[in-house]
Amino acid sequence: MALDWLIRDNEIKDHQIFGDEHFGTEPPCTGYERKPLVNPDTGETVEGLYTAWITLNNPGQFNSYTTEMVKGVIAGMHKASMERDVMAIIFTAAGDRAFCTGGNTKEYAEYYTKRPLEYTQYMDLFAGMVDGILKARKPVICRCNGLRIAGGQEIGQSCDFTVAADTAAFGQAGTRHGSTPTGGSTDFLPWNLSMEQAMWQATANEMWSAAKMERMGLITKAIPIKKNDKGEWMRDPRVITDKYVDNGEIVYGEFKKGNDYKAANEQLKGLKTDWSLLDGFIDGMVWTLTNTTFLCLMNTIESIRVKKKFYWDLQKSSQIYWLGANMNMEAYLGFNAFNTQKITGQRTIDFIKYHQLLAQAQTFDDELAEAVFAKPKE
Repeated sequence: MALDWLIRDNEIKDHQIFGDEHFGTEPPCTGYERKPLVNPDTGETVEGLYTAWITLNNPGQFNSYTTEMVKGVIAGMHKASMERDVMAIIFTAAGDRAFCTGGNTKEYAEYYTKRPLEYTQYMDLFAGMVDGILKARKPVICRCNGLRIAGGQEIGQSCDFTVAADTAAFGQAGTRHGSTPTGGSTDFLPWNLSMEQAMWQATANEMWSAAKMERMGLITKAIPIKKNDKGEWMRDPRVITDKYVDNGEIVYGEFKKGNDYKAANEQLKGLKTDWSLLDGFIDGMVWTLTNTTFLCLMNTIESIRVKKKFYWDLQKSSQIYWLGANMNMEAYLGFNAFNTQKITGQRTIDFIKYHQLLAQAQTFDDELAEAVFAKPKE
């Protein structure tokens, strides 16, 4: 060869920062697993190529992330990014009830409230988790297996794609519990929705169905995961599936209300979970992405990600400090009200009393807290 005189180092470098110390199998933890790439046309696995599955494993608390679980997601995104044989990252959670309902409220209430420096450091980890997803060097697919609420909605929106169980529900909860959806949702929602729809989704704390999310363009696909006793696929019975307009309102994809919803929810409990359709769809997506050139694929993905990253990067640092300071105020009220609901029977403060006290220029002290917290049940 003409250039055989050049000196080359052929030892493969290790670009990993993290080992496996941040991953586990017993909840609460974050799991990490490599699965062989599947050719969806034949069902056969491909030798030497994989997907990396990062799994939030805390089903007893709706897969809310603890401090240690956040570290696991950061480590997992980097680990998968540096593994040359990984074609895509699948970000999911344990069970069929929830992808994630945000930060662990018990941990928030019992440790972080009234400790603003501690929460500021925690929020730096949270921002690192969002950053880790947004800068992953592989495509990231959120395999949304259930509720995606609050911070769970934010880390889900950080992903490049979302394929959801049609039984999933999406929304925010922050302003009802003393926090704000400024961990990503206020930055990402306006890219998917009109400004007013984004404003309502961020503030009203309504739960939107997977069908509605697909209709409005917030997720890639909503797919059935339930079968009846005959083995027939069933759409989520809680959701209106008829594509019609009622008094000028599009009702397709909306959750049913009142007794209709309660009856449908009981029906849902009797159905069996089957992931084959959803996981088959994800296999097809990964196969499509694999059949591209890597550098061009990732340059394209990064060129779209940068729109989300632009607004996220503008505000994330100041939000870290504001959210830390707020742990002395409304977050202290909201998280502790939620955490003591078994004692009081109420999961929120008395909002009317709270606003009345603010209107009277009441100082933010223990007397105010005592007035707005529900009293323990007899």
